[in-house]
Order: sequence, then structure tokens, then C-alpha cells
Amino acid sequence: MTHVAMAILSIIVTPFAAIGGERDVLYQVSTINALLEGVYDGEMTYGDVMEHGAFGLGTFNGLDGEMVQLEGSVYQIKTDGKAYVVKSETKTPFAMTTWFEADVTGFQKAPLGSEELQARLDAMIVSKNLIYAVKITGSFDYLKLRSVPAQSKPYPKLKKVIENQAVFEHSKAIGAIVGFRIPGSLKGANSPGYHFHFISEDRKYGGHVLALRTAKVKIELDQTRGFMMILPADQEFLEADESSDTYKPMESKSPR
Repeated sequence: MTHVAMAILSIIVTPFAAIGGERDVLYQVSTINALLEGVYDGEMTYGDVMEHGAFGLGTFNGLDGEMVQLEGSVYQIKTDGKAYVVKSETKTPFAMTTWFEADVTGFQKAPLGSEELQARLDAMIVSKNLIYAVKITGSFDYLKLRSVPAQSKPYPKLKKVIENQAVFEHSKAIGAIVGFRIPGSLKGANSPGYHFHFISEDRKYGGHVLALRTAKVKIELDQTRGFMMILPADQEFLEADESSDTYKPMESKSPR
């Protein structure tokens, strides 16, 4: 990694002391460990979810693809890699949403791979013990995305489902990454570290980000001190083993 590749041209900071109010809350449906264990059905609709935020990610009942929420609209990325507008009555077993209001903004012109980007984001945050919503918009030299197929009962665990994930690779893509950085204190409830989903500028394709390389992007961070989680009441959740290993949303190595 060179010092040039890590250069941020400019950073604009809003004083974190001024942050507050009910909008600075990450609202979450269920836990990541329940999803790992195969709890793929929920009663919360995306109409309900959208009352708590306009920026988020998640999935759908039956684990039917990846969800991206941006500028108030919710999209479903199915195993064909295409993005579909989601109806408000559609239900989810796991979702995260917030009202995105950038506190820190950076402009990155030198390309960054997955690890380099995460290191740059870590350098922009105040503390690893807080929650951050992350929005990255612009052009990408490379994206490795995935979606997962809808499942039938009895549901297999997520680790098994991912073995049959659909993977899509894109070069010279333009669009937005919607993501979060979760602190270690929320392990089990969510997955510590970064979790990114992508949606193209024309809203035609996207997916869960496995790896990437940026071109020219705008990076925005929203520090979020509040966390609200709604737990399911169905029998599958009540009987789930919540001691699952930590989920790792991104691959361990960037593309060369």
C-alpha cells in the first residue's frame, strides 16, 4: 500500500458534540446470530421499517436476496443480480435502518481496495466503540457482489446457504455503497466491523459487497450513538441458538 493510495483530498467535519436527537439511532430488526441459525421469517414489514429510517440494508423472508435502502426507497437484489423495488407489505427477518445525516465527508481520488478502504474509514472515525452509517458514492473500478437464493423450510443455516450464493463481478460501475460499521460491543446482535451493500446509480443492479476497488468516490460517515432492536416473538427465534460464530460480511482479501 502506498502513501498515495491512502490520500484523502479533503475532509469536512461537523462537530460531534452537536450530534443528537432521535434521528441518530440505528434501528434493527432481529439479530445477526438468529439469521446465522436459519431464522429467516419475520413479521415486520418494510413499511414498518421505513418509519424508522431511509438508509439501510437487510434481507427478506425466506432469505430471498439482499436489501438496499437508499433515499427512502427499498430494493431487493435477487440471484439474477437485478434490483427490484420492494412493496411496503414485504416482510423481513433482519434489517437495519437509520436517518442518514453525514457528520464527516471525504473525497477519494486514488483507488482503494477493500482493506485500504476500511483502513481509511477507520482513520476518519472518532472511536471504534460507536456505530457509523457509511455511504460511499461515485465510480468503482471493481465490485464483487453476491445474493442468496430463497430458502424452503426446514431452513438451513446461513453458512450452508452461502455455499450456493450467486456472485456477480462488475468493472467500471457507478453507484452507491450503503453500509454500517458496528462496534465489538454489539457482537451477536450484529456483526462487528463493516457490512456493505451496493446499488447502481440507475438502480438496476446491486448486491452484498464481497470485495471492491474504488475509483473516484465521495465518502460520508454518520456517527450514531443510539441503538434500538426489535426482537421477534415467533417460536423459531425463541428456540434459536444465539451462540453462533461471528458473521464476516466481506472477504478477507481485496482483488489485485
